[in-house]
Amino acid sequence: QVQLVESGGGLVQAGGSLRLACTPSRRTFTRYTMGWFRQAPGNDREFVAAISKSGERTEYADSVKGRFTISRDNVQNAMYLQMNSLKPEDTAVYFCAADQVGFTSAIQGYDYWGQGTQVTVSS
Repeated sequence: QVQLVESGGGLVQAGGSLRLACTPSRRTFTRYTMGWFRQAPGNDREFVAAISKSGERTEYADSVKGRFTISRDNVQNAMYLQMNSLKPEDTAVYFCAADQVGFTSAIQGYDYWGQGTQVTVSS
């Protein structure tokens, strides 16, 4: 069992930046592909970005390419999502997740989830 805790959410104006962090409870962090997802009110949860166990491979949703950067620090046992040029449509609860099997953007592929952190972008 892995517990994930997100932090770094908040209120920001359009065009601004935020950095989200995800810290797992276990030191076996390197066993997991990690991902970020988000869910806006009334919408399904959607994929944002994923990073492989080593950090060498990343994948992004088209809606965030060029604006968001996913990274991980396997020594400090943490994952990050740097969000730049934020838009009102980025407003959502952001969740980090861990996949112990493979590398995927599919929600069903992730085994462990955090509680989420709210990101609100004002226009």
